[in-house]
Amino acid sequence: MLGKFFQKPGSEYSDRVPPGQHLTNGFPVLTYGQTPEVHRETWQFRVWGSAQEVTFTWEDFMAMPQSNFTADFHCVTTWSKLDVQWTGVKVLDFMKQVEVDPKAAHIMEHCYGGYTTNIAIEDFLREENFFAHTLFGEPLPADHGGPLRLVVPHLYAWKSAKWINGLEFLDKEELGFWERNGYHRRGEPWAVERYSDR
Repeated sequence: MLGKFFQKPGSEYSDRVPPGQHLTNGFPVLTYGQTPEVHRETWQFRVWGSAQEVTFTWEDFMAMPQSNFTADFHCVTTWSKLDVQWTGVKVLDFMKQVEVDPKAAHIMEHCYGGYTTNIAIEDFLREENFFAHTLFGEPLPADHGGPLRLVVPHLYAWKSAKWINGLEFLDKEELGFWERNGYHRRGEPWAVERYSDR
């Protein structure tokens, strides 16, 4: 299986592939539970908690500045895909539409289907993070998180929540689904933060 679908990275990738990862030839789909059916016409994105509550429609997101991104993608299950091409909205551009309490230190990502994952605000507010609606020039497929997912390239991919539909800003850390079930609170690939140290 390793030779057919995955390969050990050569030394030329030592600065791009974290420890214990293997390069994939495809783009594996890993999901807990059913893939939700979400239509852009009825899709909504809500912000609340330690922030002024606001709800965005699909048209609102499409009216924001759109950018193209190329980023490496690292899954906690030990595969990495390099140079993934996306289109979407920079997190920093999105945040210009949101008023957040200065005391907010953490965020809970909420998704259609009930999935949640937590992220510290300093990990969220980075130039390279974005909300993606297009993958390799095509509308983001449902099994990859369409119509919209968050992409946080510097953390393991479970933090890049599929089918995202809301951000709950928090004054203190709360744990999301996988974090409550044994995964690391932060999930930084270069530090191999796969599982909880609690």
